[in-house]
Amino acid sequence: MDSRSTSAISGISRHRRSRTALAAGAATLAASLLAAGATAGPAGAATPTSGSAGAQTVSLSPSARAELLREAGTTTVSAAKSLGLGGKEKLIVRDVVKDADGSTHIRYERTYDGLPVLGGDLVVHETPSGAKEGVTKATDADIKVADTRAALAATGAQRTALAAAKAADVSGAATERAPRKVIWAATGKPVLAYETVIGGVQKDGTPNRLHVITDADTGKKLYEYQAIENGTGTGQHNGKVTVGSVKSGSQWLLKDTARGGHQTYNLKHKESGKGSAFYDADNVWGNGKPTIAQTAAVDAHYGAAMTWDYYKKVLGRNGIKNNGKAAYSRVHYGKAYVNAFWDDDCFCMTYGDGEGDKKPLTSLDVAGHEMSHGLTSATANLEYSGESGGLNEATSDIFGTAVEFYAKNAKDPGDYLIGEKIDINGDGTPLRYMDKPSKDGLSYDYWKSGVGEDDPHFTSGIANHFFYLLAEGSGRKVIGGVTYNSPTKDGRVVKGIGRAKAEKIWYKALSTYMTSTTNYAKARTATLNAAKKLYGANSTEYKAVNNAWGGVNVK
Repeated sequence: MDSRSTSAISGISRHRRSRTALAAGAATLAASLLAAGATAGPAGAATPTSGSAGAQTVSLSPSARAELLREAGTTTVSAAKSLGLGGKEKLIVRDVVKDADGSTHIRYERTYDGLPVLGGDLVVHETPSGAKEGVTKATDADIKVADTRAALAATGAQRTALAAAKAADVSGAATERAPRKVIWAATGKPVLAYETVIGGVQKDGTPNRLHVITDADTGKKLYEYQAIENGTGTGQHNGKVTVGSVKSGSQWLLKDTARGGHQTYNLKHKESGKGSAFYDADNVWGNGKPTIAQTAAVDAHYGAAMTWDYYKKVLGRNGIKNNGKAAYSRVHYGKAYVNAFWDDDCFCMTYGDGEGDKKPLTSLDVAGHEMSHGLTSATANLEYSGESGGLNEATSDIFGTAVEFYAKNAKDPGDYLIGEKIDINGDGTPLRYMDKPSKDGLSYDYWKSGVGEDDPHFTSGIANHFFYLLAEGSGRKVIGGVTYNSPTKDGRVVKGIGRAKAEKIWYKALSTYMTSTTNYAKARTATLNAAKKLYGANSTEYKAVNNAWGGVNVK
């Protein structure tokens, strides 16, 4: 959505929390995907043609992607008409994904009478010849309101937003972005609303960027989400690694020109700004200990490089935004800050130094996980609340795990344990388990009604469990020296198709068939469509996707 110029959602929650409902007034997103111009598949989503190797996503050069975006931008009026949108609705091109066979998937945002429509995003699927194959919508509601003049003054919405920040224990709460009028379409009938963004500092020192949606007529809070949430990890796990650098005068600059120009900066315990560049005389960085500032920079730089390489070489994606441009990393944030976060506003990853400023939170799994929140923001833009919030969190767990496997780092080998190196619990146990999420005492193994009311870190267990079953199958097994034992809701046996295929199916679903309001039922549809496109409707892979979702009670 246009509203999410900043998206920095928690990758790994530092403290265990009891099961509680989300903040009062925060709506659970459950709008459906909608098929148009195609034979309806499960849950009415756009149904792809039979699978083939041509359905693989291709890596586009920045110029090729820019040309596709330009071409799509010239046809927004005709596209809106072909979709039957109202006269006051307009489309804005947000992204284009191209398959090897020439098929394209154009992601749009919508406006209504000049106002952004939050929850109105959609994806149009076109064949290689340019014919419309189908469309996936975040909502099937008709976008219209009686009047775009608000009964409530903007100051009223601002007071509501500030009150929400106070309730969340935000210190120094202040309006960061003044209330703007929007159409809120993410939960049921579209209404005229205000979106207000409140700044300040969260309880643990993380920057605050709270988005609050308020009904522009009644003043009721409709929804809220925290655009920056916490992630944690422990640095100094990667050992001796190769990092990208470039000669700068008589010194070396920690800048990776082979990966979009990614650079790592030193905040020197400040909480704002970009920080200072890292330079070195002999191009040998860090010493594996937190006693010098370079050590944390090495881990952060390496994590960014492995994530970039995984996206490009495995997913066919040229950077987080698929435009060939890298994010940047900031280390040594704040004083004794025990967290890390991704922020879309700066398009950067930020790491604290941990308790006593002695444990930089720069481990590989944290980097891959948090940067994948940037990937989600750049693609489906899954809202961080309700079931879509669980899918958002699971996507980062899935790709953080994938990056860890891809890196093949002997110091941190790949596994299906989340946060196994950071020892948040103090007893050597992981933060989350993908084979049986409930082993952490809080996460869900299976879907059930009302699950979206819980914390996304816990509801992510459903998708994490699905992914493990799809990749490895049910039952007991030993993988890489780690013992797993994955159950299913109804005792069914699930046979895995391998991690590589499971990753490609999840990525295609995320980038092509999911929208901001996708819930678990629609995620099932999205992954089935992805499997059908990649491997065919009668393929083993398609059947495995269906079986794995059944194993976690999503039908």
